[in-house]
Amino acid sequence: MQIIDGKAVASQIKQEIAIEVEAIKNAGGKTPHLAAILVGHDGGSETYVAHKVKACAECGFKSTLIRMDENVSEDELLDKVYQLNNDPDIDGFIVQLPLPKHISEQKVIEAIDFRKDVDGFHPVNVGRMSIGLPCFVSATPAGIMDLLSRYKIETKGKHCVVLGRSNIVGKPVAALMMQKSYPGNATVTVCHSATPNIKEICLSADIIIAALGSPEFLTGDMVKEGVTVIDVGTTRVPNPNTKSGFKLTGDIKFDEVSQKAAFITPVPGGVGPMTICSLMKNTLLAGKKAIYK
Repeated sequence: MQIIDGKAVASQIKQEIAIEVEAIKNAGGKTPHLAAILVGHDGGSETYVAHKVKACAECGFKSTLIRMDENVSEDELLDKVYQLNNDPDIDGFIVQLPLPKHISEQKVIEAIDFRKDVDGFHPVNVGRMSIGLPCFVSATPAGIMDLLSRYKIETKGKHCVVLGRSNIVGKPVAALMMQKSYPGNATVTVCHSATPNIKEICLSADIIIAALGSPEFLTGDMVKEGVTVIDVGTTRVPNPNTKSGFKLTGDIKFDEVSQKAAFITPVPGGVGPMTICSLMKNTLLAGKKAIYK
């Protein structure tokens, strides 16, 4: 069994990005600029955005964090999105999800200029990705593909089971795994809450990507020997033995599944760091106008 160390891979990628950014600056080019809008004070979102700001510093990016009160109106948030769309110094930006319930996440996503949508959530980017055109690929799925590639895990002709059908992870990663390129060319099955016989389907999988948000859903009796398992789940589960009173738990029961897996991601330190790297790569492409002229 080999651990897929997303933290180590992410560190390597950030070093590669930093070298490229330094070259751009030395040639008189513009410093990449990533902005983030954070609404409210959700603990998970605060931590995630802080990691993004830190990554910007490590890669030589300029970063801007815009904080808005959780009671901000939808119109006020949309006005801020439009301002960032029209700010020539900002190459890409994100609106950190989830948003308060009184704000339509979909309306906000669609308001973002797809040429600055470095999260890869806009329908234009999602649509282009689904048919294999250049675009900003959703950050977490892109990170998963990077991990498969860097660990040279064979995907062609393999049976990949995706657990979860979210617009952010499940659907886009399934589409990427079907693309006629590496990593990809897999036969993909997407399972969700209405899927019968999930255990039997998982037992036939060569690769399992678990993105349900259901702690320890995938157990050892649901996987075969030699499987590759990518755990996207990060749920805060109460734990009185930790200083914070909780621990991050993935969608797989690690102690059991790792006994059979050839490759497996841990939680934390697996997919999470890669998501931020994908965001940085997209911002670099946005600044270079490498996709959308």
